[in-house]
Amino acid sequence: MTPFRKMQGLGNDFVVLDARSRAVPVNAAIAKRLADRNFGIGCDTVVLITPGTAAADAGLRFFNADGGEIETCGNATRCVARLLMDERGLARVRLESKGGMLNCADAGNGLVTVDMGVPETEWGQIPMAEAKDTVSFPLPLEGSNITASAVRMGNPHCVLFVEDALRAPVTVLGPRIETHPLFPTKVNVEFVQIQDREHMRMRVWERGVGVTLACGSGACASLVAAVRKGLSARKVEMTLDGGKLGLEWREADGHVLMTGPGVTVFEGQVDLDALK
Repeated sequence: MTPFRKMQGLGNDFVVLDARSRAVPVNAAIAKRLADRNFGIGCDTVVLITPGTAAADAGLRFFNADGGEIETCGNATRCVARLLMDERGLARVRLESKGGMLNCADAGNGLVTVDMGVPETEWGQIPMAEAKDTVSFPLPLEGSNITASAVRMGNPHCVLFVEDALRAPVTVLGPRIETHPLFPTKVNVEFVQIQDREHMRMRVWERGVGVTLACGSGACASLVAAVRKGLSARKVEMTLDGGKLGLEWREADGHVLMTGPGVTVFEGQVDLDALK
């Protein structure tokens, strides 16, 4: 049997497996079964904590509900950072992911701040299949006239600014944009309402998952997109379906900071062999 933790950050939920001291054989098929809410434990993303290095306290691997491995996950990073800081009595930890190094700090009151690094905004970095002005570009979809923005925040994001996030056609446009040929590695899709220059409301369609209650990297990408379009300040409060995040795109060094909770829901054991 393999120990696991069920964790959540604003309702974006995770099965966290610790492979720092023992091998945990997770692949796409096992991750998909673990994430299944009827035949597994159920989660948006499976997270594997791997041994640290000279540069990092631990490594992170992320598998979305469809089994696909992704580069980074902001909400899951906060959860693991909270876990490791509490475990070792630390105020800061460094976590390494395929999307880059993530510096995390205790922000008090159970909150964690993650330095998500510098966003990438060139079309080839997203990546996109053809050259576009990522601040604002037309996105051809049959029956829809859409203008979008694109940002890479460790992973790819397509941001749509809408009048009312609650009424946005997330389940209609989300899957169509996720698999649009303009995005060869697929893309996360954010629907963002500007409430004022310091407050936004966001809903999200996550690549390989579907609708989730929150997306940390998506919230960061949305802030970057809003600032680049002149729609918001560099420091904002983002409301998602699962709660609120504090966000800042620092002018001094270009890094994006995200602050929010990371919570353990329960612990258990799972028979990974039974899932093969």
